[in-house]
Amino acid sequence: MTPIRERPPLLTMSHIEKTFAGEVVALKDMNLTVNDGDFMSLLGPSGCGKSTALRLISGLMHPTRGKIEWAGGQGSDDLGVVFQEPTLMPWATVAQNVWLPFRLRGTPYSAVKDEILEALKLVGLEKFQTSYPRELSGGMKMRVSIARAMVTKPRLILMDEPFAALDEITRFKLNNDLLELKAAIGCTVIFVTHSVFESVFLSDRIVVMAARPGRVIHELEVDTPYPRSEDFRTSSEYAAHTRAASEALGEAIELAA
Repeated sequence: MTPIRERPPLLTMSHIEKTFAGEVVALKDMNLTVNDGDFMSLLGPSGCGKSTALRLISGLMHPTRGKIEWAGGQGSDDLGVVFQEPTLMPWATVAQNVWLPFRLRGTPYSAVKDEILEALKLVGLEKFQTSYPRELSGGMKMRVSIARAMVTKPRLILMDEPFAALDEITRFKLNNDLLELKAAIGCTVIFVTHSVFESVFLSDRIVVMAARPGRVIHELEVDTPYPRSEDFRTSSEYAAHTRAASEALGEAIELAA
């Protein structure tokens, strides 16, 4: 994998401000460069603008001030999004839910059925392609959501606390699977989390944000190479990185107090 400092930029956020009705300043003077191939976690207390930053990058909303520039003028049309809730269509099968990004482009199911099956195999759900969401566990629903985000092999995937509502065992398993999936399709990931432990295990870059107003206050690198095994979770290296991230998060909480 290309070292962090040698990766070309994918997008740059310059002096971003986002103000909502009632003069609530969600982000102010946020500056951030996302490189091609990064696994970046946005870590910070509630209300620091992590999810707002993700929505701005996705194009679901626009900044009040500042600009977001994409390498090559690509724009936000080559990305997948995974929300905290799986947001599956209950009347559609697993395969039909994964088909949705293609369907929105006007591509018939028959033309992309192989891609859909490949995505389901990557998340271990190929045997459930004709099942409905009501027949799946919470972890399985999230796998479907991840398969849907990855099926078009986007350059960038945005993930907004996708594992927050899951039990710890399922969460650990999906953390492991997510790193394998990223390696399989070679994408960039921006991952919003409140968990120091999750951010260290998954990321090679951790961006720590403070609230009121939301902005970046620290950036940490986790230089442990991928793939990362369970041994990493119990290593002294992991403990050192989690301690550094915890201290940075503590500072962010104090700034917001």
